Amino acid sequence: MDTDSLTAGFEKNRPKMLALATRMLSSRADAEDAVQEAWFRLDRQTEHIDNLGGWLTRVVGRICIDILRSRATRSESALEVWEAELVVTEDTDGPEDAAVVADTLGLALVVVLESLRPDERLAFVLHDLFAVPFAEVGSIIGCSTDAAKMLASRARRKVQGVPLPNGGRQQRRDVVDAFLAAARGGDFDALLRVLDPEMTWHLHMARGRSVQVGANEVLRAVRRGDPTRVEARRVSVNGEPGILAWGPSGRPIALMSCTIVDGRMVDVVSILDPARLAGMDLPAR
Repeated sequence: MDTDSLTAGFEKNRPKMLALATRMLSSRADAEDAVQEAWFRLDRQTEHIDNLGGWLTRVVGRICIDILRSRATRSESALEVWEAELVVTEDTDGPEDAAVVADTLGLALVVVLESLRPDERLAFVLHDLFAVPFAEVGSIIGCSTDAAKMLASRARRKVQGVPLPNGGRQQRRDVVDAFLAAARGGDFDALLRVLDPEMTWHLHMARGRSVQVGANEVLRAVRRGDPTRVEARRVSVNGEPGILAWGPSGRPIALMSCTIVDGRMVDVVSILDPARLAGMDLPAR
């Protein structure tokens, strides 16, 4: 294959490879690095390639496994990567918003994928999300077809419990707006109508992270707050309706990413670390 044909073939496969790497690494930047490394390896390849798409899938998959293992040795969490790449914009319906949804992952899915071993994660992503046959999955991972099936099955059982947003986009916006109105007015009955009783609340603070379960935890936080000193409104966080709040000084004090299922918030991540918020590209007040 000549250089021009090789380049054209790589560019044709790039979007799929980027999507694969993003779901493997929970990071757009790391995914782009993985795909770029695949291009370098392709450029150095001297043997004839019959199936370029299959060759790239194999190479990108192995690069991703290496990156995940490297993260583990550095004790680096994909959640830290996810935080660093949050896309926070005005909540509109422009074409750029659809692109954000396609290129980003929700925190609930990142948390579960982070709990998988690299080989489980690759088996699940390749087979369940990209329809790669198990025989090829096993070849990429370096195991038998049956072993690849078992890896994907274990991953699938964990991923099936991930809450995924449903309902129309406007319906999800309405839930966020109802939450804001109830919090401003101290209407706890209204808050309970939009919060799932068993919701999960991830708190990312300067002193570390914590996870709380149950709507009552959010109610207690609202009771402690003073709505007259806080300005909060709906924004888009990774393509989904969320909340950005500013304190009396005009500086951002909280960013909330909300997962809404069946008209209720089931998973919320709140970034409350002033240093993290100061370093983010956030909409103006």
